[in-house]
Amino acid sequence: MSVYLDYNATAPIDPRVLDVMVDIYKHHYGNADSRTHNFGNDSRKIVESSREQVARLLNISKGEVFFTSGATESTNIAILGLQEYGEKTEKKHIITTSIEHKAVINAAKHLEKYGFNVEQVSPDITGRISTQDVLNRVKDDTLLVSIMHVNNETGIVQPVQEIGKSLANKGVLFHVDATQSCGKLVKELQNLDYNMLSLGAHKLSGPQGIGALILKKKRYKLPPVQAIMFGGAQEHGLRPGTLPTALIAGMGKACEIALNEYESNNDKCRKLKQIVLQELFKSQLKFEINGDQEYCVPNTINFSIDGVSSEALMLATKQYCGISNGSACNSHDYNPSYVLTAMKLNPDRINNAVRISWGPNVNPEEFLSSIHELLCTAKTLV
Repeated sequence: MSVYLDYNATAPIDPRVLDVMVDIYKHHYGNADSRTHNFGNDSRKIVESSREQVARLLNISKGEVFFTSGATESTNIAILGLQEYGEKTEKKHIITTSIEHKAVINAAKHLEKYGFNVEQVSPDITGRISTQDVLNRVKDDTLLVSIMHVNNETGIVQPVQEIGKSLANKGVLFHVDATQSCGKLVKELQNLDYNMLSLGAHKLSGPQGIGALILKKKRYKLPPVQAIMFGGAQEHGLRPGTLPTALIAGMGKACEIALNEYESNNDKCRKLKQIVLQELFKSQLKFEINGDQEYCVPNTINFSIDGVSSEALMLATKQYCGISNGSACNSHDYNPSYVLTAMKLNPDRINNAVRISWGPNVNPEEFLSSIHELLCTAKTLV
């Protein structure tokens, strides 16, 4: 039986989350914006309770939580929604990195058509960007700095704490893509300085198709983000459309579980990472780990085996495990990883790179067996 090891693409839904959603689909089917009957009131209470669950995970006010279809939409609102404000204030300079998710890179690129200037900071070979490199680029007309917390390909934690603290009083908006860190690096996110934050439920064992944009209030005012879609007045007009009550409740339950269990979950993931590392060193294969593990989350590892292409390895080990060679949104594209390219790794190392990512519910014995078979297969491909 193949073991699923691509949690950074999407994590299996927690059965407790699914139970909540099924109950709502069966018994709570009103539109949360219907105010003329109890069915609508019932759904609205569920939505607001779920909003509170998300807020508790992040240690924020529930009035700062805006539901969206996922992290990609949240990111697009955060970046594209600043166009009018940027033009009005003549602040049209954006700083981001060359290893962001495409939602950030392409949204920022779109604003270049309207005269915005976008600068990308690249990491070094460790996979981390330099805080000072970011701050040195801040100018009087800098509108936004957008940095991901944890890179989806390497698992490397970026210095958002230091950047956020330095930007707090500079009049520059700070957006954090917390897709891979939400529910994992809980304390870090609870104490982080930022103006906007994107997350999606399915990376923390919630349902696909639901996420949130966090807009932090400063002196009682939200960031100057405008809607990029138009319709009804849902989510205070920022994100129109009928609220998917069951998905929202599923996200809320996933956030509640994460808050209660993140410490034990991280411990379980660390133990699984030790299995990978031990098996790699025992294998006697020549390999290189991509990204400094001192700054890596416990559920991810990206490595290259000398002489073994990632495509060949993934195809040859499908019966043992489901792994990837990078972001799911780029999996149809056979171009080299832009993340590893930005780290200035050599072409062979990039071509041979695979990403393994897991969760706390993975069975350690099955995990060990799948990693062992993976590396045994790699030996036959050298």
